[in-house]
Amino acid sequence: MLFPTITFAVFFCLVFWAAWTLEERLEARKALLLGASYVFYGWWDWRFCALLAGASLVAWLAGLRLSETNDPTRRKRIVALACAALLIVLGFFKYYGFFLSSLQDAIFALGLERDLPFLEIILPVGISFFTFQAISYVVDVFRGDVEARRSPLDVLLYISFFPQLVAGPIVRASAFLPQLERPQHFTRRLAAFGLTLVAVGLFKKMVVANTLATSLVDPIFIAPSDYSSLMLLIGIYGYAVQIYCDFSGYSDIAIGTAALLGFRFKPNFDQPYRAQSLQDFWRRWHISLSQWLRDYLYIPLGGSRLGEWKTLRNVFLTMFLGGLWHGAAWTFIIWGSIHGFWLVMERAAFGGGEKRWGIVGWFVTFHLVCAAWVFFRAEDLSNALQWFAGFGAFDASLAGLTWLSVAFIAGTLALQFVRGDMLTRIASHVEEWPVSGIVALFFAVVVLTVWLAPEGTAPFIYFQF
Repeated sequence: MLFPTITFAVFFCLVFWAAWTLEERLEARKALLLGASYVFYGWWDWRFCALLAGASLVAWLAGLRLSETNDPTRRKRIVALACAALLIVLGFFKYYGFFLSSLQDAIFALGLERDLPFLEIILPVGISFFTFQAISYVVDVFRGDVEARRSPLDVLLYISFFPQLVAGPIVRASAFLPQLERPQHFTRRLAAFGLTLVAVGLFKKMVVANTLATSLVDPIFIAPSDYSSLMLLIGIYGYAVQIYCDFSGYSDIAIGTAALLGFRFKPNFDQPYRAQSLQDFWRRWHISLSQWLRDYLYIPLGGSRLGEWKTLRNVFLTMFLGGLWHGAAWTFIIWGSIHGFWLVMERAAFGGGEKRWGIVGWFVTFHLVCAAWVFFRAEDLSNALQWFAGFGAFDASLAGLTWLSVAFIAGTLALQFVRGDMLTRIASHVEEWPVSGIVALFFAVVVLTVWLAPEGTAPFIYFQF
């Protein structure tokens, strides 16, 4: 079930009405939201609901076992077993085909011929995100950051809550579970905040991201050799804006729909293209994933506690594995390695601190991020190299460029430099309106969005991860 569809609109209206009807009956409300979340997830393929439930139950059982023992060795064993079980399932679905095809290529390169047992594996939507949330729950219980829940209902709802189930943001148990324990009350502030974010998210995705994809980015990456070097450059600027509007648009809709149901999530993006260093970029881009990688990968690897060389190693490994998490392909590994290498260079140069270089730092960081986006977007390594080969002879032709694409790229990048609380301020002004006025404004923006958007409903980019 996709957010920008009539099906989801009807689904959400029913859930919204039922959830607020049960606002004082906490257990019934949780059961309703859990059932709705499984309907939402099962809309793609109901068979994967068992996978979602299995990951949730592993996390719940591990939390219970951790709460029943104080033995350090036993507690570490429980965490290791639970995380291993979750990661093995994730690895099978996500990396089986990649590693088997890489192994077969290596065998052929040695002059051997051998058929390997390939299986047609369908990647479950959102498997990475709900696996990460399950792992974070187990680790947080182990660390004492959150108490283990006796009721499986709480843990199952935490991991499957439909607004952020398939593409984040990754929500911590310590932030989500306490919100299940107190009655929620629908207010005009919730309506203004939630509807503002949903409207902005829909416009980002349906109008800006989809227009750039269909009119600029997709044609260029299908055949890079057909375009001038200047068009290739504009094309990757377009992709930088497309993926930002696509993913931050999803996050806005997720945070907005959660708010309409009474839940508050932290922002997932903070004007990432105004960053003056790569370290600053990762504080602003996909914040929930950046913090997850820091807390559950970088710190367990040793963080910065084991000396400078091991710190640099940990920084690189974190980004390398972050690239591999995004997809089972060499392009994603290269993308993560570029970010890891540059973060290492920044840390080595500035000794763990962060030096900002103003407009020069912004220019270098933005273009480094864009160069890495080439590998992220390309279908394969050959496609990425074709894009770079287009700069062999400079050509300033603008054939294929539309003014609408230029306006969306320039406008989105310009908005990276306005006050960061712009959406909050807009919502606070809308909050002063009567509820009927808020709803009327929302539907006006939706109608405008549908009118301006290209035909068809493109899935969100991060659904594939």
